[in-house]
Amino acid sequence: MSRKRPREDDNALAVPEGSAAPVRVGVSADYRDWGVEDVCRYLSSKGCGDVQQLFRDAQITGVCLPNLTESHLKELHVDSLGLRWKVLECICLLLQNPIVVKVFNDPIHGHIELHPLLIRIIDTPQFQRLRYIKQLGATYFVFPGASHNRFEHSLGVGYLAGQLVKSLQDRQPELQISYRDMLCVQIAGLCHDLGHGPFSHMFDGRFIPEARPGLNWKHEEASLKMFEYLIESNDLTEVLEEHGLVLPEDIDFIKEQIGGPATAGQSNGECSSSPQSQWRYIGRPESKSFLYDIVANKTTGIDVDKWDYLARDCHHLGMKNNFDYSRCLKFSRVCDDNKRKLICTRDKEVGNLYDMFHTRNCLHRKAYQHRVGNVIEIMIMEAMLLADKHMEIPGSGGKTYTISTAIDDMEAYTKLTDEIFHQILYSPKAELREAQEILKNVVCRKLYKCLGETQPEAPLQIDQEERNDFAKQVAAAVPLQAMDSSLAPEDFIVTVIEMSYGMKDQNPINKVRFYAKEDMNKAFKIRKDQVSQLLPVIFTEQLIRVYCKKTDPQNMEAAKKHFVQWCMNKNFTKPRDGDVVAPELTPLKASWNNNRDEVESDSLQLPNNHKRLKPKMRPLN
Repeated sequence: MSRKRPREDDNALAVPEGSAAPVRVGVSADYRDWGVEDVCRYLSSKGCGDVQQLFRDAQITGVCLPNLTESHLKELHVDSLGLRWKVLECICLLLQNPIVVKVFNDPIHGHIELHPLLIRIIDTPQFQRLRYIKQLGATYFVFPGASHNRFEHSLGVGYLAGQLVKSLQDRQPELQISYRDMLCVQIAGLCHDLGHGPFSHMFDGRFIPEARPGLNWKHEEASLKMFEYLIESNDLTEVLEEHGLVLPEDIDFIKEQIGGPATAGQSNGECSSSPQSQWRYIGRPESKSFLYDIVANKTTGIDVDKWDYLARDCHHLGMKNNFDYSRCLKFSRVCDDNKRKLICTRDKEVGNLYDMFHTRNCLHRKAYQHRVGNVIEIMIMEAMLLADKHMEIPGSGGKTYTISTAIDDMEAYTKLTDEIFHQILYSPKAELREAQEILKNVVCRKLYKCLGETQPEAPLQIDQEERNDFAKQVAAAVPLQAMDSSLAPEDFIVTVIEMSYGMKDQNPINKVRFYAKEDMNKAFKIRKDQVSQLLPVIFTEQLIRVYCKKTDPQNMEAAKKHFVQWCMNKNFTKPRDGDVVAPELTPLKASWNNNRDEVESDSLQLPNNHKRLKPKMRPLN
């Protein structure tokens, strides 16, 4: 009989039926095999002998230790707060010494140790699949070093999640972070990206919306399904229970960290007085709300997922990372804010957090939204759309699925990785010839050409139908002195790129709470003007990029003039090379030809509270 751990809201100190007979400490390295006397002997060796008789009276065996909390010690009449914390610290030390750990030599975090349960999850086909999905998708075609994949990123996030929750436990034992809490947070970090498809964000950001319009699907949804499938297909339920996890509440907790609350109506009994702020999670009570901010922080965007990919992507792209996540680990602390516990950081770290979001923005500009990388993603997407219905992926029950329908069956989705590129390219099927030609052009670097980039005066709300209409507008924007060309709407591709600090037009630092050295339990905001006058004023902008599929010199020259004329018609900003590619057109737009030196003019604009000082004249010798 498996020894299931009792739920926290039940009698967590009850000795489960079928417990192993008492074993002397040293005979068995697994504390879960300890009897009452073995537990007492261990506590005595750690200087907690005063509680031995209380533990004997309650018949507490090793299997009960992961669920032991301060409230349980109060019920046992351990009246001293210091002694209760000392007992909990001894138990935490015991629980954080797994029998067998595996060490990974990670290029970012060095030698990292992972819990045996995490190793069992890693050694499954569903997790190993991440080895074959590039972290940055088609960006690897532009940056030769960006060959890292979702597998190593997931290891890094699982490790950092454990580091952060352990630092909070060490710094604030009153939070009562249990062994189960720590293990669930690490598993969520490890499994948060299980649902990514081929070429990462290209799959859910470009391919699925085109292949299955109207379907609101994100990779987080697939991560939850893949996690369930991973446990079921590898018979890990008993393994989870053997490591102290309580099912199903701990599974719910792991899934909620990845995808948010399952339903808005569910609650675990603890909720705020206001209906709008009702606690919607069922895995953990509101008193442990801060645990949901570690892997995927929905409030501020500051989480260990971002810490890992910023450091890892910068390393492999060969770019500087100005953000130091190790300082956040050292200065993170849980404080109360409006009756809810949040992870806060020291006030002096506000500049470091601005560096984090600035680094994210720089990576988007230089790498993630690189004009060549983006057009390669578009070409791969077009090939996958052409090949979609001709590809057969075996799934559950003997059924076969296409590329776009594999997301409906996790057995089929497990087999869908970046390798689909070469499966299409080298397939003998005649139906794939057109898709193969596109992929051959990618391999041989015969890519669609970028005509330029422009910006609207204010961000536009643009749906997919309007984007398609943009291509028609560009084709119809014929200059007065038109060249002979055969350009049609299908020859143009218009992409709209949203650039921000991660929260559209909002400053994410406004969502962050800080604490000061003088009172480390009080949370407060820090306004932007309290940090620096040189920080951004606007936190979002829209870039519109246009590509042309016809790459011969004559059509390219004509297409660039079409693009410049379209920018004039839409009152967008002048393309950077507009004066070169269309010198006869740009003078026609008055706002594009203001001779005022904008740089000098901008430098003269001082805040109202600043007075311009005249320099003192030195006498001539």
